[in-house]
Amino acid sequence: MYGKAFAPEYQGSLTTLSVNSSLVDVLAAGTEQLRAAERGGCPRETARVGLAVAEANRRLGNVSDADREWKASYRAARTAGDTGAMAWALWSGGTLARQRGALALAWRLLGFAAELGEQGGDILARGYSLAGLAETGRIQGDYEAVGALHEQLLAEARERGEARHTVWALEGIAQMHRNTGSYDTAYAMFEESAAIAAQAEDRRGYAWALRGLADIVSVRDGDVDRALDLLAEAEVTCREMNLMSALAYNHKMRGNVLYRAGRCEEARDVYQQALTEFRAMSEPRGEALARLGLVKSLARLGRDRAHTAADLAELAGVLDRIGLRHARRMVDRARTEFGIA
Repeated sequence: MYGKAFAPEYQGSLTTLSVNSSLVDVLAAGTEQLRAAERGGCPRETARVGLAVAEANRRLGNVSDADREWKASYRAARTAGDTGAMAWALWSGGTLARQRGALALAWRLLGFAAELGEQGGDILARGYSLAGLAETGRIQGDYEAVGALHEQLLAEARERGEARHTVWALEGIAQMHRNTGSYDTAYAMFEESAAIAAQAEDRRGYAWALRGLADIVSVRDGDVDRALDLLAEAEVTCREMNLMSALAYNHKMRGNVLYRAGRCEEARDVYQQALTEFRAMSEPRGEALARLGLVKSLARLGRDRAHTAADLAELAGVLDRIGLRHARRMVDRARTEFGIA
């Protein structure tokens, strides 16, 4: 049995905020409390509420602000001698580094965060940091290295009855199954994560689960209408909560669904929209995936092979630099699809 989902990154005087609070509201409340803590000369409270400000900025795509705030949170936590708050700040910094495509930095920061979380006895900071490491390895395509860690974290979350982390782990494992062709297993796990998220009132987790279900419904069943309906439902939540990154990935998935259905003009337009959104928040992984979809759509619409080949070569280089092996293999499949050596 799972309890109601909560957001452990909303700390100090912000613990009353809901996991479903609009990020714009979180940023406003967090900034107000942060200024009050700074005026009051309380470094521990500054660190704790500064974490929420950093995370709201990151999720809204305000990359420079997020970078500044997680570092300020860490400095305040260190001044206060608060090991747990130091761990959370490093977790935020590591998550931002992954979002920006700096995967080596993400590994270092999240590793330090996990160590500090354990030293400080903060089980959640340790768990979220290990989850960050697992997710970093997963998006790189290194499933053998992080598959066991995902399963371990899922078992720990289930034992604690922590819905939000259970949903995250289920969705991560489901994505690996989807990417290796185990569609039925992936669907069942996305379905379970959606049910738990709905029960726990975790709207963010539910929106991500719907995106995963839409992908499977599209690629396995060829059911375009149902896939688009699932994505439309998820998009409502993304917009209401200002989940800008999730919204961009939702649009990218909409492009995938349309492309698979042969509706390439519509897919082109949606990929272009997603590309613009990813660029606005400096998210290179999403940008590369949206670009790949756009290149493929344009090729299907008659763009000449030389331009397609050049674009795919450039994308391959970008993905190699970031270290995204699974996405890099997608470029190779696109080359095969269009007969490009």
